[in-house]
Amino acid sequence: MPQSADLLIEPRWLIPVEPRGAVLEEHAVVVSAGRILDVLPARQACERYQPGHRVALPEHVLIPGLVNLHTHAAMALLRGIADDRPLMDWLQTRIWPAEVKHVSPAFVRDGTLLACAEMLRGGITCFSDMYFFPEAAAEAALVLGMRAAIGLFVIEFPTAYATDADDYLRKGLAARDRLRNEPLLSFCLAPHAPYTVSDAIFERIATLSAQLDLPIHLHVHETQQETEESLARHGARPLERLRRLGLLGPGLIAVHAIHLDETEITLLAENNCSVAHCPSSNMKLASGIAPISRMAEQGVRIGLGTDGAASNNRLDLFQEMRQAGLLAKVSTGDASVLDAHALLRMATLSGAAALGLDAEIGSIVPGKAADLCAVRLGGIETSPCFDPASHLIYAAGREHVSHVWVNGRIRLEDGVLRQCDTRTLLDTVILWQNKLNA
Repeated sequence: MPQSADLLIEPRWLIPVEPRGAVLEEHAVVVSAGRILDVLPARQACERYQPGHRVALPEHVLIPGLVNLHTHAAMALLRGIADDRPLMDWLQTRIWPAEVKHVSPAFVRDGTLLACAEMLRGGITCFSDMYFFPEAAAEAALVLGMRAAIGLFVIEFPTAYATDADDYLRKGLAARDRLRNEPLLSFCLAPHAPYTVSDAIFERIATLSAQLDLPIHLHVHETQQETEESLARHGARPLERLRRLGLLGPGLIAVHAIHLDETEITLLAENNCSVAHCPSSNMKLASGIAPISRMAEQGVRIGLGTDGAASNNRLDLFQEMRQAGLLAKVSTGDASVLDAHALLRMATLSGAAALGLDAEIGSIVPGKAADLCAVRLGGIETSPCFDPASHLIYAAGREHVSHVWVNGRIRLEDGVLRQCDTRTLLDTVILWQNKLNA
């Protein structure tokens, strides 16, 4: 007698990410109670299971939900407000003044709602956030049923959110305590950067990370100027300073990590650190090209991030996969580096592993949460399809995402968000645009 299940998904192709390089045809994914119950040939699935709902995807490839390893989600409300400027000018003359004037719990909630809607439409099911008022960001993610690793943001100067670094930590940890039982939420310690956080606070963060088993998510080695200033102020390059302070280890997510020498790449590899590679933001701010291929050769775990919409200006991991691959090839002169499967792994399982979530998400294997994304490859611009993995990187885009599930629940169906009143959201965004223009 067939076993009951909640959902049976039958795509044309299935790329489970584990094992590496696998592309399955005529297979099905069986989902029950929000988790992947089975992955097996479609004919056997139909004989073995009696699903409550069946989804046939005859022109689609099914992949794990994408993991955005670094973003500032609420900054979606600042999209395009300060373009074509280098990082420090962008921050100091435009972004920080706008944030001082406007950032509030309502700003963060509405901006994160906008970002989550955009990310879900592009197949992103989990994002790692770093911003003020983390509880408001968490609320928005839960409204749209999205998985989020909420950063407990820390910086040394006062804002509308907190008065000093101790206050940031106190408020962030209190938010974590209130929300820690939400199944779609996890947490990171999120000190902004070496140039905005003191030694004493970094040492406290290292202790908290060890005590609470929380990853540490921070910008590091983003610009050459950052390195020069660190040498002048601390007598060490940023990564060496972090090593001395006890921050290097499996829980460290080094965001950007552009201006690294060979010793620093080895240091990341030996300490099992992760890197959040943000190629579009790095290019747009002219920060540089991260040595991703050299990191990959040494075994550094690399995930992909979009950064915020104020510096990208898209929350689009299909674009980041493509840009990461092309940049690696042109910067090394080697067209074979970072093949399509490696890039897809960076956008899924590697990002999940950096967040400590790889036992839960990042690949399509029985027992994991059913965070899934279907991409239609049957259109003019994606035909013919000889290799669906290659198409995901070089031909398809977020506009081809048709279905998204988080924890087995449909969030995007035939390109339509299921839990978002798009018209009301856009009206809210216009109100914020008017305030920002005032």
